[in-house]
Amino acid sequence: MMIGSKIAWDDTVLPFQLDRSDVRGRVARLDGVLDDVLKQHDYPPSVEALVAEMALLTALIGQTIKLRWKLSLQVRGDGPARLIATDYYGPTKEGEPARIRAYASFDAERLEPNGDPYDQVGKGYFAVLIDQGEGTVPYQGITPIAGGSLATCAETYFAQSEQLPTRFELSFGKSTLAGGPESWRAGGMMMQMMPKASPHVTGEGGSAEGGLLSASDILDDDAEENWSRANVLLDTVDELELIGPTVQPTELLVRLFHEEQPRVFDTQPVKFGCTCSEQRVRDSLSIYSAKDIGHMTTEDGKVTADCQFCGAHYVLDPATVGFEAQKAADGEA
Repeated sequence: MMIGSKIAWDDTVLPFQLDRSDVRGRVARLDGVLDDVLKQHDYPPSVEALVAEMALLTALIGQTIKLRWKLSLQVRGDGPARLIATDYYGPTKEGEPARIRAYASFDAERLEPNGDPYDQVGKGYFAVLIDQGEGTVPYQGITPIAGGSLATCAETYFAQSEQLPTRFELSFGKSTLAGGPESWRAGGMMMQMMPKASPHVTGEGGSAEGGLLSASDILDDDAEENWSRANVLLDTVDELELIGPTVQPTELLVRLFHEEQPRVFDTQPVKFGCTCSEQRVRDSLSIYSAKDIGHMTTEDGKVTADCQFCGAHYVLDPATVGFEAQKAADGEA
C-alpha cells in the first residue's frame, strides 16, 4: 500500500454509514495536502497545529455537504491567533479532486510559543459559510467558541445551528517514515446522526457550555441510545489507526463498527488548491478610483498584492487597474 512515503489512501475522504445506528460519517487523511498547505507559510508550531486541525475539519465537513462550489470555515478570536480561515472547493467534475486551502493571521508578539494552541484563540466565534455558486444565496452560520478544541467548536455549531449531533475524532502532527523526510500526517473521523424531519429539543436552553445545545438536548431516547453506542465505539480508536501507514480506512471502520453494519461509498480525493489569479486581483481593485489607486501605489510605481493562502505575489501597473484605468491589462491605451 506504499508508494515511497505516500500511502495509497493519503489525501482522501471516505464516506460511510452505520446502518444499525442510523449514523453517517467520513474518514479523512490529509497528508500531502497538509504539507502543501503549510509549506506556503512559516507559522509557529502552535499556529501550524490550529491550521492543521481546521484543514482536517474542512475536508470532513466539505465532503459531507456535497458542495457545488465552496465551503469556508473561520475562527476569529481576541487572542494572539486572530483568524484561522479555510476554503473547500467541491470537485467541478465527477472523479476530480476537491481542493483545500488555509491560512492564519496572528500576533507574533502576543503568541505563547509553548502554549496550548487552542488557548491562543481566546474568545470569539466559529463560522461556517457556504457558497453554492452563481444564482444562489450564500449561507452563513455562527456560534460562539466553546469547549477545548476547534473540533468541539464544530460539534457545537452542528448541534446549535443544524440540530445535528456530530462527533469529530482527529489526530495530526509531523512524523518521519523510515528513510524518508519529515512530513505531516493527519487523519480524522466525523460521525453525524442522520437528519430527522423534526429534531427533538428539550427546554429553552442547552446543556452545553453557555447554554448551547448538545446531542442529549436534540435526540429522543432511541436515537440517543444509538448515538451513545457509536460514540463509545469511536472512543476506542487509537491515534495510529487514524494517521498510521498500516490501517486503511475501510479496515478501521470494520475494527470499530463491525456490529453496526458499516457501509462505505465512493472515496473523494482532495488536494491543495488556490483560486487566486491576476484577474481576480484586478477585479477586486475595479471598485477604486485613480486617486485610491494612487494611495496603494508603491514608491517604485507599482501596485502589489499578495495571496494570503498560497503566497503568490502580484505586481501591477497602476494605470491598468481601477474603474478609471487608462490602459488595458496588456498595456494598450
